[in-house]
Amino acid sequence: MKKSHFNAKLTAERLAADRDRAVAQALAEDVGSGDVTASLVGLAQMAEAQVIVRETAVLCGTQWFDAVFAAVDPEVEIRWHFEDAERIESDQVICEINGPARSILTAERTALNFLQTLSGTATLTAQYAELIEDTKCRILDTRKTIPGLRLAQKYAAMTGGAKNHRIGLFDAILIKENHIASAGSIAEAVRSVRAQHPRLPVEIEVESLDQMHEALTVGVERLLLDNFYITDLEKAVEMNEQSGDPVELEASGGIEENTLLQVARTGVDFISIGALTKNLRATDFSMRFRFA
Repeated sequence: MKKSHFNAKLTAERLAADRDRAVAQALAEDVGSGDVTASLVGLAQMAEAQVIVRETAVLCGTQWFDAVFAAVDPEVEIRWHFEDAERIESDQVICEINGPARSILTAERTALNFLQTLSGTATLTAQYAELIEDTKCRILDTRKTIPGLRLAQKYAAMTGGAKNHRIGLFDAILIKENHIASAGSIAEAVRSVRAQHPRLPVEIEVESLDQMHEALTVGVERLLLDNFYITDLEKAVEMNEQSGDPVELEASGGIEENTLLQVARTGVDFISIGALTKNLRATDFSMRFRFA
């Protein structure tokens, strides 16, 4: 199999910069010109709080949670009992918070929003990843993310056990039906993008075995098998192996929890699932206060 160049580059520096941007935006839309209700709490009043999870989950988003409180008030202290990627159980205390009561109240909702959303993504991803852990196939995320949370959700998917697909339209090429129609053919589409972007990996979406046969002749790194039946996926894997120069195969389209393992067992390398980031259910966390 050809060496894959599709691994998205989620560096710590890139993620930190995006996290700070997302936190600043989230606080701006929630706090605005100031938390008017917090004025009911005395400036000098201190508080302790605990974050409790109400269901089994995979924890994710602690850095975003910390960043919210740091932006609101650096005097707030947080002590975590778990780290990202750890499994947490219902009614466990996840962290403890100490500091000015006003600041904790102001930051509470925004911080929990990040924690529940990213834990939801990581938890759902882990459920899918565990179902196929005994196969060679791996789960991929997609670009079907909540606007403004692309990198955060890709981090969460990775935390849950998936691999990252391309981050956006700029770091890898995925040629789809309309691109092919515009270029005139699969071969011409590939020739054109190779000339314009010689350093980027190229993937072609195919919708039939006939299209796949043509795509195998043009020298790309990966084929996306869109909405293939199981029998056609098996034929596609066999065709790829017999080509003499096999590429990576990614299955996608309508793949759900009850069909995931069957698809993985066909021999495809990856399964991409948009539901990981667009159909997630937020993890249930609550914050309980004790005022000093």
